[in-house]
Amino acid sequence: MIKKILVSQPAPTSEKSPYFEIQQKHGVELVFHPFIKVEGITAREFRQQKVQILDHSAVVFNSRNAIDHFFNLCNELRITVPEDMKYFGLSETITLYIQKYVQYRKRKVFFGTTGKWPDLIAVMAKHKAEKYLVPLSDVHTDEVKAMLDAKKLKHTECIMYRTVSNTYPSDKPFDYDMLVFFTPAGIQSLLKNFPDFKQGDTRIACFGKATAKAVVDAGLRLDLEAPSATAPSMPAAIDLYLEQENGKA
Repeated sequence: MIKKILVSQPAPTSEKSPYFEIQQKHGVELVFHPFIKVEGITAREFRQQKVQILDHSAVVFNSRNAIDHFFNLCNELRITVPEDMKYFGLSETITLYIQKYVQYRKRKVFFGTTGKWPDLIAVMAKHKAEKYLVPLSDVHTDEVKAMLDAKKLKHTECIMYRTVSNTYPSDKPFDYDMLVFFTPAGIQSLLKNFPDFKQGDTRIACFGKATAKAVVDAGLRLDLEAPSATAPSMPAAIDLYLEQENGKA
């Protein structure tokens, strides 16, 4: 019988979240605790990369995190970003977030329509004269670099933020019937927080192939994987799983 579930994400801000529907429908307790957090690198760490921000005429953002850490770092380095700097984002939602830091002008903001890199890079290829700066996390692949190289675009990748483990509160019991993960880093953080973790009857659910691989590679049992043909989202997968498992009780 599953009664208590840990979801390794921040708590939903909307009361209409499907997680709260699960709580009511199945009478389970959901606890939200991110096992990872994102933090910016220091100005000193950035200088060691020998990247000059003002040598570039455009910045490419893949997330709101990237935007926050870019402007925070510029502030720490006492760099005034020129008004004619252009900004490219994976989606319109991401580029709209730039308004938090600079005045939004359509003539200098560009974005893809699908939220995927190939689509954005097709837009960037129409601006071949730009020198692109691409802020990234410390955990990334060379896939974006390869795509930019293929289009013969001038670009520099740099690390501006990192993913780190988020400590589980020592005063809270870790007594869950199910743990839900969304990234490989979340699995790593679980084992860092609890080096002697024994899975036993605890169910492990995950979202995405990379996270599923991390579960198996860690020697843990994977009980539920999403998305699937019947459950396109993690809440949908949990809902179906609870119907099956708790229905047996």
